[in-house]
Formats: sequence, C-alpha cells, structure tokens
Amino acid sequence: MGRRRVPHTADLRIEAWAAGREECVAEAVAAMVESFADLTGAAVTATEEVQFGPGPDPDLLAAVLEEVIYRLETDGQLPLATDVTATGDGLQVRLTMVDAATATPVGAAPKAVSLHDLRFGPGPEGWFCTVTLDV
Repeated sequence: MGRRRVPHTADLRIEAWAAGREECVAEAVAAMVESFADLTGAAVTATEEVQFGPGPDPDLLAAVLEEVIYRLETDGQLPLATDVTATGDGLQVRLTMVDAATATPVGAAPKAVSLHDLRFGPGPEGWFCTVTLDV
C-alpha cells in the first residue's frame, strides 16, 4: 500500500496503490487529504458511514473523493481514517472525521475531482489509481 502526490502543472495529482480495490480507495482518500492538511494531533469528532454505488470502479472512486470534498466545504470535517468495504457492486465507506479547523494547512484544498485521465483498476501487482484534483 502507498500513496504519493505527483507534480502537475495547475492542479493536484495523486496516485495510490494497494493489494485490493477497497484499500486503494482508502489510500486515495489519505493521499488527497495529506496533500493539503496535516492532521497530526487532531481529535476525532464523528464517524460517518456512506454508501456508494452501484457503478464502475472509477466512478465509485470519484464519488468517494467528491464526498470528502463536500464534507470539508459544508461541515468543515476531514477524514483522519477511511475504512472501505465492498457491498455487491458498490462500496460502504466509514469516515473517522476531525475538525478541519484543527488541521495545519500544507497546500490548497481541492474543489473537485477531474474525470479527465482518472484511472482506477487492477494491475499485475494489485490495484492502482491516479486522479487529478481541481484546486
């Protein structure tokens, strides 16, 4: 499992990888959050569960990331931890949230997930995704 920020001209690009689909989604969420916020020392404020799907895997990944952006913009909350479970042809996502105001900013927060060049799927060594985020 792993994740990283990839240089991109105007926006933010992240990559994540893991042995399984659900773990890769969780890594992508962590990569996105870590790109703009340091949550070290933040206290858990809530746990939320959200159902996604059915849909193709790239659409599910985009929907999960959009949900995190939405919760930041509307509730001022960020996920400290993300647990993803398969549910038929969808995903059940459990977000352990913290108050974004307690985070240390380290970059610009994303405003949307770009569907352009979004890739998510299995490969020879597990699952991999690459996503561009509009900042």
